[in-house]
Amino acid sequence: MKTLFSPPWWAASPHVQTILPFIFKVAKPTTFRQRQELPDGDFIDLDWLGQAQNGEPILVIIHGLEGNTESHYARRMLIEAKKVKIAAVVHHHRGCSGEPNRLARSYHSGDVDDLAYTLSQLKQYYPDSPLYAVGYSLGGNVLAKYQGSQQQHSLLERAVVVSAPLTLGACAKRLESGFSTVYQRFLIKRLQRKMLDKINTADLTEQMPITKKQLNMLNTFYLFDDKVTAPLHGFAGADDYYQKSSGINYLQHITKPTLIIHAQDDPFMTDDVIPSKDQLSPMVEYELHRFGGHVGFVAGGWPWKPKFYLEDRIINFLLSSNNNPTQHTTEETHKE
Repeated sequence: MKTLFSPPWWAASPHVQTILPFIFKVAKPTTFRQRQELPDGDFIDLDWLGQAQNGEPILVIIHGLEGNTESHYARRMLIEAKKVKIAAVVHHHRGCSGEPNRLARSYHSGDVDDLAYTLSQLKQYYPDSPLYAVGYSLGGNVLAKYQGSQQQHSLLERAVVVSAPLTLGACAKRLESGFSTVYQRFLIKRLQRKMLDKINTADLTEQMPITKKQLNMLNTFYLFDDKVTAPLHGFAGADDYYQKSSGINYLQHITKPTLIIHAQDDPFMTDDVIPSKDQLSPMVEYELHRFGGHVGFVAGGWPWKPKFYLEDRIINFLLSSNNNPTQHTTEETHKE
């Protein structure tokens, strides 16, 4: 049975919800790495917990912007998978597994091709194993777009999307004001460092769309996406990238059971990410909470040992025998 999320009194703030899990991470279970060569000559790494045997399910975990297996939510999800005895694998975006990817291009919020390739490979290796997936933040947007763009051809039996910036332009604008700028600065610096490494790589220098001096001036997501993400990935600019990559445009086309979880106080979001009923497929269950922050959902415990809502909810949905989600929300209503 689903439990409504309610934060403890000491974690009602969206920033406590967002930052606390980042500080107090659980120990990461032991994983082993599989390198996956891509058709374009690049690679991505998969970090495995266990192995699927005798047709057992596989949970694919898709991390957020500049995340990886070390991310707090990935660690907790791996632990939960271990508890219920299913294999799990973290799908790293290009360049996020601790080693720079080979090409000038990297990854972005609408890049479903690498995920589709991973899923096709898993289906080839383990044809009898049902595939499930959970995507967080940027990874959630990728997963939502994959589900909608693939429609009945999705290789996933069920999926969960958590704290996804489904309307990318509005989310980029949100991060330019208030305390949210702290998150933007933190992530932009990480992106700049990674791009600087590529500018300094002899084989890639001429392929870079900007210089070192120009890179240091890109202090917002909009500027970074307009001058780096868009040209490296075939978009006309940031607006073109946001329009074509926003997951909200694909929700009505989803044909496999998919749960979307948002918090209305998410400091990365605005209400523009909340879909209307007309934007949702009958196969999408939409859960909007008043509190929770960004990939937070601290449900209890104490600040130094928090307990969380997400893992039980995700596993319960993915392993549910109910194949017909109904459109509804928790605590709040759809945007009309």
